[in-house]
Amino acid sequence: MNTDQESIGRQVSAPKLIALTLSGSILIGVACAGFLWSLEAVTKLRFGHPWLLFLLPLAGVAVAWLYQRHGGESEGGNNLILDRIHDPGGGVPRRMAPLVLFGTLATHLCGGSAGREGTAVQMGGSIASAVGRHCRLTPVQLQALLMTGVAAGFGAVFGTPLAGAVFAVEVAVVGRPKLHALPLCLLASYVADWSCSVVGAGHTHYHIREVVAGTGSTAGLILLGKLLLASLAFGLMSRIFSHACHALSAAFKRWISLPLLRPAVGGLLVIGLFFATGTADYLGLGVWSPDPGAVSLMSFFNSGEIHPWSWWWKFVFTAVTVSSGFKGGEVTPLFFIGAALGNALAGVMGAPPGFFSAMGFVAVFAGASKTPLACTLMGIELFGMEHALPLAMACFVAFLCSGQVGIYRSQRFHSPRMSSGAPD
Repeated sequence: MNTDQESIGRQVSAPKLIALTLSGSILIGVACAGFLWSLEAVTKLRFGHPWLLFLLPLAGVAVAWLYQRHGGESEGGNNLILDRIHDPGGGVPRRMAPLVLFGTLATHLCGGSAGREGTAVQMGGSIASAVGRHCRLTPVQLQALLMTGVAAGFGAVFGTPLAGAVFAVEVAVVGRPKLHALPLCLLASYVADWSCSVVGAGHTHYHIREVVAGTGSTAGLILLGKLLLASLAFGLMSRIFSHACHALSAAFKRWISLPLLRPAVGGLLVIGLFFATGTADYLGLGVWSPDPGAVSLMSFFNSGEIHPWSWWWKFVFTAVTVSSGFKGGEVTPLFFIGAALGNALAGVMGAPPGFFSAMGFVAVFAGASKTPLACTLMGIELFGMEHALPLAMACFVAFLCSGQVGIYRSQRFHSPRMSSGAPD
């Protein structure tokens, strides 16, 4: 075993692999910057022209046709990336990066409730695979290089490089992180985040405005008790969301045999939900809005108001959007759902709304992605080291309550009785 570990260590520390990681990470960081700029532009365009929502079914059909005609394996999305980490031999198609970029921008231009993590991870995996395509890498090195692409994309798009690196080693096999690639993933994530910032791309900043009592006081212990109950709800929400998306996706495939029609029906359902709610607050990314009275991720930290049902409506809009085949991913909507649920629970429990929103922000994603350590670190990077203990409690409790079904179908669960198919 020691010999095997030494061999893996030599392979992942090879100068050639380090050079490929550096060059790939710079490219991924610049690509993520371009993606963030483009996403901001199409979001502003949608806010300025609300009628674009009515083009959502047509946009869905166009993207589905493009994937059907030219996508090949790229249709697998994040699950293809995880499959290639498990079995690195196949590589990731170079076409995945431009296809998912176009598909995500089309989704957001027309108001689909999707995220941006899927796009960044797929762009990162595609670029990393392309950089090492002709370099005669071993399977261990190919696996590590692909993981650096995941780390770089995640770290750059959210501005959380430490979380990005840990997410890359934690997500593929639940309970057995691939620690041999962690140094390279740290290098990749920080270089990509740096290059993204150097070219001028910015990130959203969140702040917990309330002064929260320390755990050494009676008030602090009571608050932790309330947070423990809320964390159970965060984990349950993760479980329900994952099951709902998988079930709804299967229903679309069962009821609508033509793949091109699924996003068309999904787009019509989103339009119907818009009219049913009478608000555009749950369309698109949901991070910000030009309307100061709108519900958005930023509003959960800035307004102090309680929104009892915003989590539910974002849940429904997102489940319909992603399950019918629109591109972008689920992560930023999960941030919204978690923050909104935290806000609602704060109103019920008499807790600080901003603080509970921050806990829900990362905890629901921790349960849905099965990456509690990465989400704890993301919370620390976003909200500050002083909240490390409650963030860790929220993320790990939510993870433990979330069951064994997550948003990534190709994710594996480690069992001591079974050996992993990939090097660790």
